[in-house]
Amino acid sequence: MTALLDPTDVPKPTSPGHGDAFTRHMYSLRYAPGHGWHDGQLMPLAELSLHPATIGLHYAQVIFEGMKAFRQADGSVAVFRPRENARRFQRSAARLAMPALPEERYLEGVERVVAADQNELSDHPDHSLYLRPLMFGTDVNLMLRPSDGYRFLVMAFVAGGFFGDTVEAVSVLVSREHSRAMPGGTGDVKCAANYGPSFVAQRAAREAGCQQVVWLDSAEHRWVEEMGGMNMFFVRGTGDDATISTIPLTGTLLPGVTRDSLLRLAARLGHRTEVAPLSVDQWRADCASGAITEVFACGTAAVVTPVGTVRDRDGDWTVGDGTMGPVTAKLRRGLVDLQQGRADDVDGWLHRVPPC
Repeated sequence: MTALLDPTDVPKPTSPGHGDAFTRHMYSLRYAPGHGWHDGQLMPLAELSLHPATIGLHYAQVIFEGMKAFRQADGSVAVFRPRENARRFQRSAARLAMPALPEERYLEGVERVVAADQNELSDHPDHSLYLRPLMFGTDVNLMLRPSDGYRFLVMAFVAGGFFGDTVEAVSVLVSREHSRAMPGGTGDVKCAANYGPSFVAQRAAREAGCQQVVWLDSAEHRWVEEMGGMNMFFVRGTGDDATISTIPLTGTLLPGVTRDSLLRLAARLGHRTEVAPLSVDQWRADCASGAITEVFACGTAAVVTPVGTVRDRDGDWTVGDGTMGPVTAKLRRGLVDLQQGRADDVDGWLHRVPPC
């Protein structure tokens, strides 16, 4: 029997943290050959009943997305750039031989969950409604093949800070032993199989006293790629003359929606932006010389997170004075103001959702 999950059974803490303060509803949509996408419905958040031979469990035919809805200054709720996530979801599906989910069906699921559960989001400026769309193969068959049937779900939880209640610079460990992705692989899509193998390196980072791991390229173990599941940025110079640089999308990096938003926001604020490769040795040298003044990572969950110290087998170093720099703080504030409706939405990034 399917068991309903009632979030009111457990008192919610003042800070919701990240990942388990689930809301009351989820959206479900099914796919079958000859029927297409069908049976879309909003329902109470509930456990799933799956056969142990479900293809998605065995062959990792699972993709997902992450996006946030924010309380606006007028009390309404808006989702930040959901169409970009819908298009990335389609690219992920294509890479894993899954059927494309039409953009409007994706948005329907997001809108219905937000409309039903937006009252669970307070007006606390550090809280948001994190949305997790998910698709997986549902065939009961252990033949090594793509599933014919699929299920699309959208669930949500109330989120606080990814690294805690305050925004502080994190310490990172450069991973020399493990790689997140390789050319021709799935590093540029958001599939479940990308994440489990990263846990061992993340555990090594924690054991080294660091909050996150920095990934290098898989061929030379020399070029900086990502931090955990986040895109990285490097600030050169100071003040209005600072240049904002990030790593090229080589096919092994996830094209982050937050990454794209920050590049456009930085240019709008008058900063020069560039996309250029950076070796870990050059990163160390440029921090020592003062050429790189600030470093930060970005993503839906972590927003903009400064990097303060780096641990590496070839020597540790500090970025700037080890705290969040003024350019990072300005970009973070500018992004959050956009997301929460305190700045003009000149690009139409906010997708407003009326209540039920």
